[in-house]
Amino acid sequence: MPVPFVGALVAFVVALLVGGLAIYVSARLVADVDDYGRAVVTALLGAVGWALVSWIPLIGPAVALVVWIGVLKWRYPGDWGTAAVMGVVAWLAALLILFVVNAAFGVGLGAFGVPGA
Repeated sequence: MPVPFVGALVAFVVALLVGGLAIYVSARLVADVDDYGRAVVTALLGAVGWALVSWIPLIGPAVALVVWIGVLKWRYPGDWGTAAVMGVVAWLAALLILFVVNAAFGVGLGAFGVPGA
């Protein structure tokens, strides 16, 4: 296996785990659900949903955001409002996690599965 592929795979897995951690924090605070594995799967599903519709001209990002919030609604208890609050909390958690990790280790890590982070 070539080394760049391994590096890309490691970066993907770490970014997915960070996105999962942000969703886990959000789910714990907003929906009172304590399941990191569920959060990582939710991050992956949300990223897939985002990728499937975000390319649509003019309305893609807005549709993608609704799809991502819909994934949160589907995976966690609550209504659309709860899912939207979870999304905001996950986004804020991702920004905080990324700030700390990137400052501590001097890397340019992202959070897979959390839009805009």
